[in-house]
Amino acid sequence: MLWVKAFHIISMVCWFAGLFYLPRLFVYHAACDDQPGRERFKVMERKLYRGITTPSMVATVIFGLWLISYNASGYFSQGWIHAKLVLVALLIVYHFYCGHLVRVFRDEQNTRSHVFYRWFNELPVLVLLAVVILAVVKPF
Repeated sequence: MLWVKAFHIISMVCWFAGLFYLPRLFVYHAACDDQPGRERFKVMERKLYRGITTPSMVATVIFGLWLISYNASGYFSQGWIHAKLVLVALLIVYHFYCGHLVRVFRDEQNTRSHVFYRWFNELPVLVLLAVVILAVVKPF
């Protein structure tokens, strides 16, 4: 179980690294005013989303479900796991929305300013704080 937990944490760290950096790329991409720069951001966004962030999300979910399988009835009798799973579901929605934004930028259909993406970039930070507190403190 400790190995599964270690790989769950490692994949979660990689997933969050992608979720922190990808919206930051959107900030710079939205502010970019030259075609070579925009093309460079498209490549960076695609590679980060497909090559790191998505595989890390899949691994995080697999290892998380594997951990729950060790004692599902015990976990689901505690309220914190329900709150954590809701936050993880919201994070998965955020992840796929980032994928949508990768395609929006790829197709040069972005209509939002870099300021929007600066705020958008902060959402996973809030989720990370809540998920870590729920998993470590288990407040309810």
